[in-house]
Amino acid sequence: MKKFLILSITLFTISLSAQEINWMSFEEAITAQKESPKKIFMDAYTVWCGPCKMLDKNTFHNKDVAKYVNENYYAVKFNAEGNESINYQGNKFENPNFNQNTKGRNSSHELSNHFSIRAYPTILFLDETGNLIAPLPGYKTPKQLEIYLKLFKTDDYKNITAQDDWKNYQDKFSYEFID
Repeated sequence: MKKFLILSITLFTISLSAQEINWMSFEEAITAQKESPKKIFMDAYTVWCGPCKMLDKNTFHNKDVAKYVNENYYAVKFNAEGNESINYQGNKFENPNFNQNTKGRNSSHELSNHFSIRAYPTILFLDETGNLIAPLPGYKTPKQLEIYLKLFKTDDYKNITAQDDWKNYQDKFSYEFID
């Protein structure tokens, strides 16, 4: 009985500290927005991309990032060279040149081209109606990502119209996430 109690407490502690992002498909997120409007946070990755794997391991598994994303966004994992068929804004997006016999690079998905994704990883932020706000290319640590998560969540990005506005926003921003 004592061993069972210790094991139960250990598993409970691990489950609390290992919070993960609740990923969904792009179409699921668009559908969810219709019932309960929320912005979309989309991770556009590829299977061969080293920085994509680091972003997933180091940043998306960070408890502060996971908690904030889960509470404030619909989170989408999108293989930017994948083979799924996606309906978005009345259009069907596919990867007609997808080669299932390759384990490395593949052709770009049409949705990647639609969003002009040119580097991996790229995080896309979409508004409550599914329209692109901004892409954020490259690997980001939890602290580096925090400013963008909060900028887009609060709509503060709408007040940034010049380089000085962005610099002032950064200077006044108070970081809370722990790397």
